[in-house]
Amino acid sequence: MSKTPEQLLAQNTKLSESLAKFLPSGTNLEAAAQGFKNLGQFVAAVHVSHNLDIPFSDLKSKMMSGDSLGQAIRDLKPGVNAKDEAKKANRQAKETMRGANS
Repeated sequence: MSKTPEQLLAQNTKLSESLAKFLPSGTNLEAAAQGFKNLGQFVAAVHVSHNLDIPFSDLKSKMMSGDSLGQAIRDLKPGVNAKDEAKKANRQAKETMRGANS
């Protein structure tokens, strides 16, 4: 059985520390990651929240109610190119996770 995003964050303190910088101080990362399909999806959402100054809780609630990352961006920041922002966040997520595993 594959591990949940919260289990992976608990194991990888380097990743947790780098993500914590993007969320309001005191945010429980493991709680924030609950409900995401995988770690990459959570990390990308954290990046979008930071890049576009969208409250993470708003983004997460959109995604937990079935929106894709792109749809959530479109709803919460109508003026931006949601497709480009989602791509950028996914690229940043890969880099963040690669850096945390090295």
